[in-house]
Amino acid sequence: MKPSFGESTDGSLFNPSDMGPKSEALYTRTSDQRSMPVIECDVDAARSALADAGALIEEGNTDHERWRASHGDATAVAYDDKLVVQGANPQDIEAVVRDEGGRAHLYFDGACRGNPGPSSVGWVIVTDGGIVAEGSDTIGRATNNQAEYEALVAVLEAAVEYGYDEVQIRGDSELIVKQVTGEYGVNDPDLREYRVTVRELLREFDDWSITHVPREINERADELANEALDDA
Repeated sequence: MKPSFGESTDGSLFNPSDMGPKSEALYTRTSDQRSMPVIECDVDAARSALADAGALIEEGNTDHERWRASHGDATAVAYDDKLVVQGANPQDIEAVVRDEGGRAHLYFDGACRGNPGPSSVGWVIVTDGGIVAEGSDTIGRATNNQAEYEALVAVLEAAVEYGYDEVQIRGDSELIVKQVTGEYGVNDPDLREYRVTVRELLREFDDWSITHVPREINERADELANEALDDA
């Protein structure tokens, strides 16, 4: 592991045009398809990849459907040149049909109403092709800092599942960022345990950085976390 503390590798905030070559993949995910992703791909190659991963492959339900595959908490419906992914965790399918490697930008945020109080997390994974995955969930009663760490752990676990080589992490909690880099110490036992978990996950990547950003840069993760509380 070769960590880079504080700033991104070029010292700037994320801009898709600044990223390196796009990693090779079986698919291109269409834009603005978050709740039901549409993946343009070689469906025969995708079927083989899903079968190798242990997915349940079945015949399509209509003349237009070539096949269906269930894997984890997601179901893919194959058409001539695309998959439509349904279910609670579309990334269970996307992580299989996407080749491993490449770089991703990770955004995380925790929301807490009461400190401690009802809490939630929101996270987003972005590459030069756009949003790859995003998620949110309520986590019960927690402090604001615990919620921030929970969000960071969630996005790192998703990035590990996708198999990225390099991650550049963005969060609007200066405390969590500086605790992860080691600039700040951690006195709270619960937060110390979270930091251990985060550092274990970071070992899964060849290279990583974590940067404190203003809330407006982290807007989508913030929205997801607050929407989860609003909908609870």
